[in-house]
Amino acid sequence: MKVLALGGSMVFGDFDGDRVRRYAEAINRFSGKLAVVIGGGRIARNFIGIARGLGADEVWCDEIGIVVTRINAMVLLSGLKGCAPVVAKDFSSAKLLLADYDKVVMGGTFPGHTTDATAALLAEALKAEQLLIATSVDGVYSSDPRRDSEATRFEELTPEELVEIVARNDVRAGSSSVVDLLASKIIQRSRIPTVIFEGTPENVERALKGEKIGTIIRP
Repeated sequence: MKVLALGGSMVFGDFDGDRVRRYAEAINRFSGKLAVVIGGGRIARNFIGIARGLGADEVWCDEIGIVVTRINAMVLLSGLKGCAPVVAKDFSSAKLLLADYDKVVMGGTFPGHTTDATAALLAEALKAEQLLIATSVDGVYSSDPRRDSEATRFEELTPEELVEIVARNDVRAGSSSVVDLLASKIIQRSRIPTVIFEGTPENVERALKGEKIGTIIRP
């Protein structure tokens, strides 16, 4: 059993149906049990930004993001084989669906929880052998490599080191850090082996196959 967290912007950022199909095909080629949690991405952040500007509080912004993640999950589900025919709304339903299907897809769950955190909690609930977090960068860095040309990429970290690195990041609704603080703390608590990697369709397939890629979080 593996859990895959997919960033919404990677899959849906440019509304390219062929790109979404490539992700679906990569997932379809995996033969084991798999739970996929997809984020809201740029679409959700844009809606959240508008709502904030209109005076929405953070809980309402989170609710908006959750709706977008579930729409993304519905679209991805359209291209998956051997997958439960509905989007799971919580961890219990995901677990029940996986008893009958090889794959299940879900989006967000609760306000205050990003889909990274949702994926980490789901991995803990399912007693998954591995959590795979597909992001927009090729691993965990000492600082944001898009802003700091001297940022150092880590091949391997402990959960405690991961928590320390991400602790400074913004955790408001719509945050776009490589992995959020709550998810990091859940990984630390659960001790589930985790891989954080650049989430191209090809890399998703490689990660699912167990190839060495990205940054490994080893308990």
